[in-house]
Amino acid sequence: MVTSMAASAYVRPIPNACGIVVFRAKVPVMDLHHLQAFLAVAEELHFGRAADRLHIAQPPLSRTIKHLERGLGAQLFDRTTRSVRLTSAGEALVEPARQIVDGFRMARRAVQSAGRGETGRVRMGFAGPSSYRLVGQLGRTVREKHPGIELRLRSRTFNDEARRAVLDGNLDLAIVRWTIAPPGIDHRILTVEHHVIVVPEEHSLADRDRVSMAELRDEPFVMLPAEPTSSVRDGFIRNAHAAGYAPNIVQTAPDTWTAMALVAAGVGITFSIDVAVANVVQEGIRAIPLDEGMTPTYSRLIWRHGDTNPALKAVLAASEEAIPTPSLPPNAA
Repeated sequence: MVTSMAASAYVRPIPNACGIVVFRAKVPVMDLHHLQAFLAVAEELHFGRAADRLHIAQPPLSRTIKHLERGLGAQLFDRTTRSVRLTSAGEALVEPARQIVDGFRMARRAVQSAGRGETGRVRMGFAGPSSYRLVGQLGRTVREKHPGIELRLRSRTFNDEARRAVLDGNLDLAIVRWTIAPPGIDHRILTVEHHVIVVPEEHSLADRDRVSMAELRDEPFVMLPAEPTSSVRDGFIRNAHAAGYAPNIVQTAPDTWTAMALVAAGVGITFSIDVAVANVVQEGIRAIPLDEGMTPTYSRLIWRHGDTNPALKAVLAASEEAIPTPSLPPNAA
C-alpha cells in the first residue's frame, strides 16, 4: 500500500528524441517507505546505523533519501565524512513524518483488532423487563472480556420485529421467544420460563398456589398491545381460547412495567412469564403459576445464519460464559 502525501501518480506527456510524444508516470513525492527511511536517519544521524535498523544496505537507503530530497526540492541532511546533521528543512519534516507513520501504524492496528473481533459494534434488540437480567449479564461480560466492542442495545424490539431486523442486517443479535424457528436464523436457548397470572395482592385468588385459565373467564385483563406482536400476549390469547372464551381486555399497556402498575392499582389482572415478574420491582401484586403453564417457554438469543462479523463471534462466545444454556427437557428445540 502506498500512502502518498502528494496527489496520486499521474501520467505526463514527454516528447522523445524523434519528436514522438510518449507518456511517463510521475513518481509520487513521498510515500511511507520514504518517511520511514527519513525518520531512521533523522533519529540515528548515521546512515549505517539507520540502514541496520531498517534491515537494508546503506546504498539503497542513501538513494531513497536523495529521491525524497529531489521530490521535495530541499536538502534534508548536511552530510560530511564524519557527521550527518538535519537541515532546517529536515527539522521541519520530522514531526509531520512521525505523525504520518504513527497514523499508519494506528490504522493497521485498528484493522487487525477489528479482524480479530477485539473491536467493533454489535447491535442487540430485546423486548423489555423479561430480558433485563440477561442483557445486564451479557453487557458486563462483554465489557470485561472485550472492552473494544460496543454493545448497542435497542429495547422494545418484539419477536417479529426483532427477527426481521436480524434477517435484514439491521440488528446483529436479539432476544426473542417463538414456537417455530424461522429459516436463516441461528439460535441458542437462554432461559426456561413459565406462564403466570399476576393479580393485586388483595385479589381473591392471591393466596392460591395454582390457578387455571378456566377460572379467569370473567376477569378483566390488562395486556400488552396486539402490535408489535408479543409472544406473551399470543400465549395468553391461545390459552384463553383453549379454555373456551375470549378474554375481556379492559386496558392495554405499552410494556410490562406499566402492566404491573395497572394490576397493582386494581385495573385488572395480567398474564405474564415468571422471569418478567421477577425483574419488575412492584409492590402490591402476586404472581400465581398457571395449570396450563406446565409446558415451559424459552427465551433465545438469535443471530443471522452465516454472519461473519468477528465482533459478533466474540460476543456470542462471551454470551456462553455470561448465560450458559440451561438444562433442557428432551423435546426442547
